[in-house]
Amino acid sequence: MRLAGPLRIVALVITVAVTWIVVSILLGGLGFPRIQQLFTSQENSVTAEPRARKYKCGLPQPCPEEHLAFRVVSGAANVIGPKICLEDRMLMSSVKDNVGRGLNIALVNGVNGDLIEARAFDMWAGGSSSTPLHSEKFIRPLHEGTLVFVASYDDPATKMNEETRKLFSDLGSKNVKDLAFRDSWVFVGAKGVQNKSPFEQHVKNSKHTNKYEGWPEALEMEGCIPRRPAAS
Repeated sequence: MRLAGPLRIVALVITVAVTWIVVSILLGGLGFPRIQQLFTSQENSVTAEPRARKYKCGLPQPCPEEHLAFRVVSGAANVIGPKICLEDRMLMSSVKDNVGRGLNIALVNGVNGDLIEARAFDMWAGGSSSTPLHSEKFIRPLHEGTLVFVASYDDPATKMNEETRKLFSDLGSKNVKDLAFRDSWVFVGAKGVQNKSPFEQHVKNSKHTNKYEGWPEALEMEGCIPRRPAAS
């Protein structure tokens, strides 16, 4: 009778030990790797969605042969400067330190896509080399087929006179006649264009719709421009 208590304890210990060994074998030696493989295979089967491929200047698809890929972004209020990208080359940007308040204009050879010149013209205060008069002289003597990329920053129109508006209209702009104080404007035109350019966006400065306190939203425009045929 005295052995009954110790025997129960020994039996209990043996039972616990055997149970632990069996569980360890099933989970650690046999079952657990299979369960782990099951979850691992499920995790691996749910692959992350592939990132959308970006092409020249960040376009979502490539341009056709004999076309130039571009992206033009206007300035955001008077804080973030504009950008002009062509064929993956940044022509104007704050990083390049060649943008400024007003009109940011890049002239490009329409045959090979080479940059001819890029300058900013202050249309609010003006200056010795950035007045509206100089902007007129900058775009008036263009050769046939020269591409003109324009991005506004802060204020593109306060000192824009009728002669300048006509010059841009002749390059294919349909909105320049209505361009006003602190409007957002991006435009791509060309010397000798026959019709209005399809590459233009314009947002009016309005306290009812402005994204920023005193400025409308920034504009972003991208596309593909046919190269001009080389002179024979």
